[in-house]
Amino acid sequence: MNNRLAGKTAIVTGAGRGIGYAIAYRFAQEGAKVVLISRNAASCEGAAERINQELPGSCKAFPCDVADAAAVDACVKSILSEYPSVDILVNNAGITRDGLLMRMKEEDWDAVVNTNLKSAFLFVKALQRVLMKSPAGRIINLSSIVGISGNAGQANYAASKAGVIGFTKSVAQELAGRKVTSNAIAPGFISTEMTDAIPDKAREAILARIPLSDMGRPEDIANCALFLASDEARYITGQVLVCDGGMCM
Repeated sequence: MNNRLAGKTAIVTGAGRGIGYAIAYRFAQEGAKVVLISRNAASCEGAAERINQELPGSCKAFPCDVADAAAVDACVKSILSEYPSVDILVNNAGITRDGLLMRMKEEDWDAVVNTNLKSAFLFVKALQRVLMKSPAGRIINLSSIVGISGNAGQANYAASKAGVIGFTKSVAQELAGRKVTSNAIAPGFISTEMTDAIPDKAREAILARIPLSDMGRPEDIANCALFLASDEARYITGQVLVCDGGMCM
């Protein structure tokens, strides 16, 4: 490891498992102090404990409902009381509530949009002044190729992830004057608990659409996030980094 994030503090939402956990772990490997956030306290604290076993003192868990404005404000205040400077914010928290539009319940629409999109707004709003004080502030938002191409049965998810892209580009323009970059990552099909639930027949159909003929790993997305968080990406902002095995060309 090259300690590319040594001396930096990073916040990762949705860090209890999957892609968020992989990002938190990779950042810790590269020398960052990492704050793990998830609404599931057991998952969040367990993830921090696992990383700390290998990299002592690198992580701390802050359970929080990322879609609740008051909870986010309280969480950020608590974080800043222990970590007065924050350099990197990764908005990764996300859920699905799939279904055809004609059967989709309003609460399923709201839950997905609030968790996937509103949470990014809440955390950027709460932390933007702190990030502006960093010599190399970074905002990384997790979108999806579904936010670019759409997907039947995922109108709520696709809308939320498309919204993340528009939000990312707007934030990039607003904060560029303070040298804070804002970029998005659009993963394709990544092997996580979310995609493990896909039936075998549907999985075969998906793999047939991927030129590299394989699903990605959480570590692939973590490496994208590491690059965007590093000094090597200082001149990149307002962009969407697609990591999908060539599926969406």
